[in-house]
Amino acid sequence: MKGIRKIYPDGTIALRGVDFSVNRGEIHGLLGENGAGKTTLMNILYGLIPPTSGEIYLRGEKVEIKSPKEAMENGIGMVHQHFMLIPTFSALDNIILGKEPLSGPLTVDRKSARKEIEMLMEETGLKVDLDTAVENLPVGIQQRIEILKMLYKKAEILILDEPTAVLTPIEVKELFSFLRKMRDSGKTIIFITHKLKEVKAIADRVTVLRRGEVVGVRDVKDVEIPELARMMVGRDIKMKIEKKPPSLGEEVLIVRDLWVRDDRGREAVRGLSFSVRSGEIFGIAGVEGNGQSELVEAICGLRKVDRGSIILCGVDVTGMNPMKLYSLGLGHIPEDRHKWGIILDFSVEENAIVGVHRSRKFLNSIGLMNGREIFKWTDKIVKDFNVETMSLKTPARSLSGGNQQKLIVGRELSKSPRVIVASQPTRGLDVAATEYIRDLLLRMRDEGRAILLVSADLDEVMGLSDRMAVMYEGRFTGIVDPERVSEEQVGMMMGGISIGGIS
Repeated sequence: MKGIRKIYPDGTIALRGVDFSVNRGEIHGLLGENGAGKTTLMNILYGLIPPTSGEIYLRGEKVEIKSPKEAMENGIGMVHQHFMLIPTFSALDNIILGKEPLSGPLTVDRKSARKEIEMLMEETGLKVDLDTAVENLPVGIQQRIEILKMLYKKAEILILDEPTAVLTPIEVKELFSFLRKMRDSGKTIIFITHKLKEVKAIADRVTVLRRGEVVGVRDVKDVEIPELARMMVGRDIKMKIEKKPPSLGEEVLIVRDLWVRDDRGREAVRGLSFSVRSGEIFGIAGVEGNGQSELVEAICGLRKVDRGSIILCGVDVTGMNPMKLYSLGLGHIPEDRHKWGIILDFSVEENAIVGVHRSRKFLNSIGLMNGREIFKWTDKIVKDFNVETMSLKTPARSLSGGNQQKLIVGRELSKSPRVIVASQPTRGLDVAATEYIRDLLLRMRDEGRAILLVSADLDEVMGLSDRMAVMYEGRFTGIVDPERVSEEQVGMMMGGISIGGIS
């Protein structure tokens, strides 16, 4: 790819003349912080979006790729971060979808297709049950189906976008083993990630993007993690989470025998009991989709509780609405900042008072909003929490993901909560914003707040937590001291195996 530029209609410059090349038979890491342009660059290669300018050469020949169909015809396949599978279809139907003939009967010879896919599974080691509906399969198996789908369609260049985001550590090892096997057979793999450890573990070379530009291309064996971090963000980053011993107080959040259903009426949380003390971070690890979201929503008044109880600061708050919970000392950093955290078309000021907008301090004598008080409140949040914005009147959608998250965190912590529920607090953030949010959570813990941390990032949960539970299919497979348990043991617990002697 030569001189690739991408300027969106609103004037946003995503790519500024990027040169990018990969060799046959290599695993090439594409590394960069959130918004650096990694996915945009690969979406151009896969034909999902057109470049503003630039050229693409494949095997020495100049090509124009205007759609994913043309990309696949050129041997380029992409597995997206959010899988493109039809949940009610079987694994077999998902793999063969799109291979229908262009003329004659629009059907696929399922018998010969099955035979070809079974041979492919044997060659690669990617075994799946072809007859089970995708919605009934674990996410690790769904990812295998996505990869098999691309290989069945003869992809020679495979683009993987954040492929480990939904996998257990054991599944990550299995994926890496498979990718090495693919590379050794002559396939080319482009591995998009913001995780430095993964680049070191799997890639042969790495290209680092920052703000739409290439800042370097390195042989992975010749570069260390701190240098990669520096290339990503332009400054040194702390590579290890450092924390003081906790100073524990009373139990301020108690959950007893909690049962909660998901949107389809199935039991998502099944009899959970635990407590969180002031001055403590209690972490919950697990592969997403095992009831963590439903648990958080129940605690924060966003989902009905089937049975069981939630005690907040000595008060039974089971079934209370979020406004009442706020008044009793609960702060909530939601996992989906756009769905639950901010209103994108509202200004920074308007978003800063969400949840406290009915407070007397923000109303004047005739019941209208007090602009001066709102400005003072928002200005303090922006300064205290390093929110980068053109002005307080700027729409929230104009902020980067990291600054949107800082605004949410600042707003919630400015309410002086006694209990903070932080769900996926660093999801989608670059390493600099991640470092900031993690340091902030530790500071809140050291000030005596109780923090319930739910994260799919195992390093984050193990590094920040004083105690840690591992959640699988709505239950805990154990509550452990993160300093006395290995990542491998936690990975087994994430897969549903209780490990004797550590929980």
